[in-house]
Amino acid sequence: MATRTIKLPDVGEGVTEAELAEIQVKPGDHVQEDDPVAAVMTDKATVEITSVYSGKVVWVAGEVGDTLAVGAPLLKIETDQPEADSADDDPAPEADTQAPAAAPDLVAAKAPEKPTAAPAARPGPATPPRPEGAAVLAAPAIRARAREGGIDLRQVRGSGPAGRITQADLDAVFDGWSPQAPDMRPTAPDETIRVTGLRRKIAERMSEANSRIPHITVVEEIDVTDLETLRSKLNAERGDRPKLTMLPFLTAALVRLREQHPEMNAHYDDDAGAVHRYGAVHAGIATMTDTGLIVPVLRHAERRDLFDTAAEIGRLAEACRAGKARREELTGSTITITSLGPLGALATTPIINRPEVAILGVNRMATRPHWDGTRFVPRKMMNISASFDHRVIDGWDAALFVNRIKSMLETPAMIFVKG
Repeated sequence: MATRTIKLPDVGEGVTEAELAEIQVKPGDHVQEDDPVAAVMTDKATVEITSVYSGKVVWVAGEVGDTLAVGAPLLKIETDQPEADSADDDPAPEADTQAPAAAPDLVAAKAPEKPTAAPAARPGPATPPRPEGAAVLAAPAIRARAREGGIDLRQVRGSGPAGRITQADLDAVFDGWSPQAPDMRPTAPDETIRVTGLRRKIAERMSEANSRIPHITVVEEIDVTDLETLRSKLNAERGDRPKLTMLPFLTAALVRLREQHPEMNAHYDDDAGAVHRYGAVHAGIATMTDTGLIVPVLRHAERRDLFDTAAEIGRLAEACRAGKARREELTGSTITITSLGPLGALATTPIINRPEVAILGVNRMATRPHWDGTRFVPRKMMNISASFDHRVIDGWDAALFVNRIKSMLETPAMIFVKG
């Protein structure tokens, strides 16, 4: 009987690390070869990891939300099988081990420790104050605890080697507050929810897009009464074809407008200082799932009719909600449409799906009074909110683009008339 180590495999596309999105086994479980044992999330997709051995699990690295480097130990299995190509021999853990140490390649810090009661004696600072601009030496758990407690580690003297800050140093700071003085520490939360998996990827992508792209958003009101009449008529005669929503018409309008505005169906490579324009329209369709917002890609919208577009949008949405969307179905969009459906507001400010340069947001439709020149009449009105990368799209071009979308949607025949 030997203990074998299963390491995080290379999941491709130059990925050097991945987040543990799911752990399906625990120490003591018995697994068979090719059984799924974990799932990891990269920037592109979630990848399932299977066992290369049959045997008993004796060690699992980390917990959901931790980040592992490619090649880092993922789990250890006690087995009689010979060594596989992707695993290394590893000494069996000692029988009296209660909780195995974290893998050395584990990147993510564990949950912050709560402040505890002070011991009888505190170590004094063994080093002089840190020089101005010198790096703060502290473990991830100490940094997390300091963040939670509102402590600036640059103001804390460390008693450890080379001025490293220890838990005892933090204890001394926490105990330094006088019980007679008002407690200025942050209020303790009632609940702490760790941001992991898809939610963390969304947070990272949104933060990056919002910080790197100077957005300009144009909001326009559109009379979609005639478009809704056409949509209702087509749906009434659709037979066994999928029901049409507003999205296929918007996609068709974007396809037509690509000829007049090729700069909108593009990527901006800000590192290279270049704009890449595309002849094919690969429309990202923002889709809400139980785990967060995912943007599957409707490829070659220019080759599809309304019903084919509706069918493909429905298929992609179902695949995303079931967690079965393939990696290639989640990458490569050239322009994105986002909609909150009937829950949408009067206006939104959508964030661009980087490296794209434009995103079209669809807001709630409502019947409103509209002045036709002689009287107010009820019309179905809808606002669209389009955001643009102001580094490459000027305000005039953005307004012109939105105005042409308005014209097409208000006179839907224009969507289908060429020339």
